Amino acid sequence: MAKAKISSIKNASNTEFTYDIAIVGGLGHVGLPLGLAFANVGLNVLLCDLDAKKAKTVSAGEMPFVEYGADEILKRVINKNLNISLDNSDIAKAKYVILTIGTPVDEYLNPKLRTFLDLAATLKPHLNPEQTIIVRSTVFPKTCGQLLKFLGAQKKWKIAYCPERIAQGYAVKELAELPQIVAGLSEIAVESAVELFKKISPLVLRASIEEAELVKLFSNAWRYIQFAAANQFYMISKQFGADFSRVRHLMTEGYGRAASLPKAGFAAGPCLLKDTMQLAAFNNNHFELGYAAMTVNEGLPGFVVEELKKKYVLEVSKVGILGMAFKGDVDDIRDSLSYKLGKILRFNGANVSYSDEFAQNSTFVSKEEILATCNIVIIAAPHSAYKNLSFSPFVEVVDLFGICENKNAQAKRVSGSADLVGVESPQVPSR
Repeated sequence: MAKAKISSIKNASNTEFTYDIAIVGGLGHVGLPLGLAFANVGLNVLLCDLDAKKAKTVSAGEMPFVEYGADEILKRVINKNLNISLDNSDIAKAKYVILTIGTPVDEYLNPKLRTFLDLAATLKPHLNPEQTIIVRSTVFPKTCGQLLKFLGAQKKWKIAYCPERIAQGYAVKELAELPQIVAGLSEIAVESAVELFKKISPLVLRASIEEAELVKLFSNAWRYIQFAAANQFYMISKQFGADFSRVRHLMTEGYGRAASLPKAGFAAGPCLLKDTMQLAAFNNNHFELGYAAMTVNEGLPGFVVEELKKKYVLEVSKVGILGMAFKGDVDDIRDSLSYKLGKILRFNGANVSYSDEFAQNSTFVSKEEILATCNIVIIAAPHSAYKNLSFSPFVEVVDLFGICENKNAQAKRVSGSADLVGVESPQVPSR
């Protein structure tokens, strides 16, 4: 690893910057992998956060969440050219300040713009125009312009927007493989951000600020709509008495025009629905495809329960949910539809148990206990550990993602087919 290079640009106090980069939200799912990527190429990185528990974990060289490929890098760079601060005033010591705090939505699915500007107010006393400020997370369109107005445009702040487009759990790998989009409110901001991201990205694509803001929202909305199409097809197939996994296989096998159709399954997490609704709000609530996708995806747990009610009396059934994370082989439960599924089942009188291979909770049980005690098992996240499970022929298995390989499940499976496992186009979006 190259020796960390400290910038020679001086700040308002006429002293050299101590760090090349300060990442606000640096211990989160976006900030920490990004910090590792920059530290891995020798830059001096400061992770700024307010989570003391995560700070202690990371300082000890341990990842606070599942991120493949991160552990080795973290152990090599932590407390060397990767450091942690719980004091936001330390961002004054960095040439680049990267903001990884996005725009949440409220209970009405409208963007909470105030959250981002409140953060800016907290950081403003520690920023100066000699720094380059990079907005990294998804934000509502025109937020970067609002940030410039808030800081004071007369001071010629360098503000860039460089959206992240990585898949959670695989950020370290994808940061080194995917093109990085760079936009800014001035040419000097763009060039400064390009100089930085060229150190870790194989290709940097320049864009206008409007293009970059829409690219991120369009990307997540597009994936959400694709998943909704698959889930709608799954529901239609199920009601028609057909196996959607077989239908999908027949559609996609050797037929490129249908190869992008994903598997069915819960489409959730902290980004897809949120960004789809942000796009709708930005377009004056005229995004019919987005609303339709939300209706389908958010309605899938209820559909599963209604189908089970046709065959079982849920009040005397014990249901096990395998997979509480929002996607396969990660530990993030944020906005997971597995919890919505559990609530609906309990509302209908079922005795429900939760299990997960990665997420931890004192109320969770092992998958072995679920297999031994439940007459209905629902695979709600496609963890790879579930592929080879053996099921009793007397257990109803709802395999939404169609991932189970074991033929013992074939007689009672609600969806999926053992002979189709592994048939997946590389173009298919992953959750």
